[in-house]
Amino acid sequence: MKHGPVYSYPSKHKTILSASDSHPIPILTKDLTINQSNETWARIFLPKQTQDHSFHTKLPLIVWFHGGGFILFSAASTFAQDFCATMAIQLSAVVVSIEYRLAPEHRLPAAYEDAVEAVRWIKTTPDEWLRDSADLNNCFLMGGSAGANIAYHAGLKLAATIADHDLHPLEIKGLILHQPFFGGSKRTESELRLATDLILPLCCTDLMWNLALPIGADRDHEYCNPTVKGGSNALTKMKELGWKILVDWGRKDPLMDRQGEFVKMLQEKGLQVESQFLDGHCHVIEFVDPSKFEALYTVYRNFLSSSLLGC
Repeated sequence: MKHGPVYSYPSKHKTILSASDSHPIPILTKDLTINQSNETWARIFLPKQTQDHSFHTKLPLIVWFHGGGFILFSAASTFAQDFCATMAIQLSAVVVSIEYRLAPEHRLPAAYEDAVEAVRWIKTTPDEWLRDSADLNNCFLMGGSAGANIAYHAGLKLAATIADHDLHPLEIKGLILHQPFFGGSKRTESELRLATDLILPLCCTDLMWNLALPIGADRDHEYCNPTVKGGSNALTKMKELGWKILVDWGRKDPLMDRQGEFVKMLQEKGLQVESQFLDGHCHVIEFVDPSKFEALYTVYRNFLSSSLLGC
């Protein structure tokens, strides 16, 4: 898997116009510092069509968190750049990709704290792209793998405190969790069956959790295994807020049983959950076989539309 250089934070704001065969509609991107002390920042992806004076529609806002087991990669990695650009085009959305602190130097919950801070930063930043082109009333937290874990836990923290820290005018409509990265002390059938998986072997997931969890915590910590405490009161608050949750997962993913247990827990809590189980999908299918991932863009578009309409 290719990835670009890891930047700590942008030395200055920059705007890049990119266009290629894979991105026939040019994308504007810009980096903005969130917290210089923590070296966190955001890369904004804006479909160039929004700059046309005849275009007056604000686009849904997707706050994206990249994967990498909490220990790898960056918002500046090539795969993250390309994925977010494609997603902005395919979903007709403004995408804000968040650079968060990595373990083991910064163990969880550092990434969750950075994610929550990023959402509140979006609410207050005077950036003209977000002000003029993003519909802050229609915001979704989204991530892949460990990024989906971050989106979920950041959502829990925001839902639990939303009354005390009003996000207005930013309004979260839901979560899009692509192959969320969860675990647990007791091995599941899919973990044992796919223990030597070439993409995500069991020894790799164990190492990632060992480096990312708080010192002394095991894999039944709530950060790793969300079914242990069931999200406590925060999931009830998510339900009251009317947030919708989309989870997609695949049969060839060693984490499929974990993801199935997670979906079941959400359903039992009464949340509005849409589950997409895809038979031929392995972990990080978007990079292993992008052609198989294409159908998910339709699923994501439909989810955005139904959430915005309140269906």
